[in-house]
Amino acid sequence: MLARGEVPGERAVRRAGGPGGPDGRPSGARGGVGAESGARMPIVIIQKLTSTDGFIAFDLDDAPAAGVTRSAPKILVDGASLLARSLTYRFASFERQVGGASAGVNAAPADRAAALTAYVAEIEPLVRDGRFLTEAARGVSPDDLAPVRAIDPRPQDYWDRHDELTGFGVAVAADAAVGGLAGRAVAVEGFDAGGPALAAAVVERGGTVIAVSTAEGTAFHPVGFDPVVLAEAWAEHGPALVTVLDPEPAQAAAIFGAEADVLVAGSKPGVIDDQVAAGLRAAVVVPSAAVPVTAKALAVLRRAGTVVVPDFVSTAGPLFLGWPSPGASDPRVDADAAIAASFAEVAGHADGPLLGACLRAEAFLATWRPTLPFGRPLA
Repeated sequence: MLARGEVPGERAVRRAGGPGGPDGRPSGARGGVGAESGARMPIVIIQKLTSTDGFIAFDLDDAPAAGVTRSAPKILVDGASLLARSLTYRFASFERQVGGASAGVNAAPADRAAALTAYVAEIEPLVRDGRFLTEAARGVSPDDLAPVRAIDPRPQDYWDRHDELTGFGVAVAADAAVGGLAGRAVAVEGFDAGGPALAAAVVERGGTVIAVSTAEGTAFHPVGFDPVVLAEAWAEHGPALVTVLDPEPAQAAAIFGAEADVLVAGSKPGVIDDQVAAGLRAAVVVPSAAVPVTAKALAVLRRAGTVVVPDFVSTAGPLFLGWPSPGASDPRVDADAAIAASFAEVAGHADGPLLGACLRAEAFLATWRPTLPFGRPLA
């Protein structure tokens, strides 16, 4: 069915955060759980598809896995590996024995429908066995994955509320990181489908959203946007909402200079590099998607005293519906409590909350894995 392909080279390992982590030491000498448990997996496992051009990146070799499916003329293995690694740390942060995965289907737009049909047929046995649960991401629609969604054990609410819970969780993480959003200004880079829920939750906590950006530009509001207006503009115009909010929006990169207490960022992996980091004015960076901060940027931000919230904590909202705790009834309540508690445990870590959260996740991984992943989730 799936043929084992070659693993990517050292460059992919380094882009996944190692072998030198954010603390600058080799992975095998990071201390704590990593050093005590010894061996680390060399890299994610890349399994090539046999029915079409593509692959699945599995972060753990024999564990149940979940992650996204993307399609484009060329999906990079490095990027898929980063996404898988971030998901592994997300599950571990909340004590779920699940690994991260990420699939890429390489196809030109004219060939995409046929390629995805073949892909879905090929992965169906994996979904039935619980080895790989997936959801649509860039270049893939929910309808493309309908045959495997029909046998996916996650409830229908997971799909209906995924964006809502993502945005809500980001707001919870921001609230925890600044000690309460009341009176705080928030700028949202890469405003997307989770943006309306994020904005609503920020305002519910007494904060304001003073800037939003998409690829179309950046719109500013001196006293904060009405979250209802943002939701309606997104529903009607998508990324072009910034041109509705401001007929002459600033450039997309202007969001990084916003006078805000919190910058939410997540338009793409590595969107905050060391040069962008040097110009940030926000005191806290909260990811809304996987690995938006590079390793070099993290070093710059740490020197400046800027707090970087772990992306695998802030983006975890949907986990509490897809993989609920025993007896759980309200995923928002569970997400609120768990995300805030997770950040509180690492907020005062000597090397910053991101590294602290990595060590915390690795401590759980070591309770059920013979080896730990090699390299941490950083672009």
